[in-house]
Amino acid sequence: MLLKLNKHLEKIMPLITPTSVVLGVLLSVYLKDFSFLIPWIFAFMTFTGSLNSNFKSLADVVRHPLPILAAMVLLHILMPIWAWGVGHIAFPGDIFTITGIVLGMAIPTGVTSFIWVSIYKGNIPLTLSLILIDTILSPLIVPYCLSVLIGEKIEMDFLGIMQGLVGMIVLPSLLGMLLNQFLNGNLTKKLSTSLAPFSKISIGIVVMLNGAVIAPYLKNINLKLISITLVVFFIAVTGYVFSFLMGKLIRSDRETVVSLTFSGGMRNISAGAVIAVTYFPPAVAVPVVVGMLFQQILASFTGYFLAHYYNKKTIYLKLEGINKNEGI
Repeated sequence: MLLKLNKHLEKIMPLITPTSVVLGVLLSVYLKDFSFLIPWIFAFMTFTGSLNSNFKSLADVVRHPLPILAAMVLLHILMPIWAWGVGHIAFPGDIFTITGIVLGMAIPTGVTSFIWVSIYKGNIPLTLSLILIDTILSPLIVPYCLSVLIGEKIEMDFLGIMQGLVGMIVLPSLLGMLLNQFLNGNLTKKLSTSLAPFSKISIGIVVMLNGAVIAPYLKNINLKLISITLVVFFIAVTGYVFSFLMGKLIRSDRETVVSLTFSGGMRNISAGAVIAVTYFPPAVAVPVVVGMLFQQILASFTGYFLAHYYNKKTIYLKLEGINKNEGI
């Protein structure tokens, strides 16, 4: 039953987050008082996602570090700088909106990227290792990135941000990896399978609660909100494009390109929203939460593109082989 439920939830992943945002806004009066649960629910999601990896698989991937290094450069140097530039062009002088846009690109890669990489048969050990490395380093990378790009222009609780990332992401990830490392493999696999549907349901709950917290900023649809939505959408699309091109640039195989495309294009946006809502003025959270509306939908379209691209390429290579054989 849980396996069937998980498969069904995977199919409707593109709808879960936008629907949850809308429900959070509409039911904000009833939900906003439960926002204290967000970090705990998120920690459960991180723990569940990390049950599929251990320190051995991490070590195997680290022996071939180029894809990991390429992804980290894209995730925490190129994309935050790109977001910062686009933000300043689109919203000059609006430091809260710019901070939210940069935060949306500075946070670690999305845990749900693993789901899409699995569906489109990418490099799963690489994806899991990248999620874990990025997750473990996030308490240092995210505050530093914001400090360099935003600086003293906005008041930030750097210690609080680091503590939040450690509690929500790092410790649950390490716990999941330790269980995978030292317990029977079948036991952790069974536990992961049993918890997987609850983790996907938790994504919807976290998004809903975040939507309830910033409901006053989303209820009034005005030109500013529409502009933020369009800019965040544009940056998100370019994130997938740049990630795909990065994979091709380092001459990766199909599985690695698929992994880099999803890992570089997706973000742990629920964690970003929690950080924004907890440690920043509400206006900073708006671009981050808006990103929840279409992240899974963009991932779905990206999957269709990758499948079409590689299927077309496979057909071309087969035809080329036939022509060469006929030439012989």
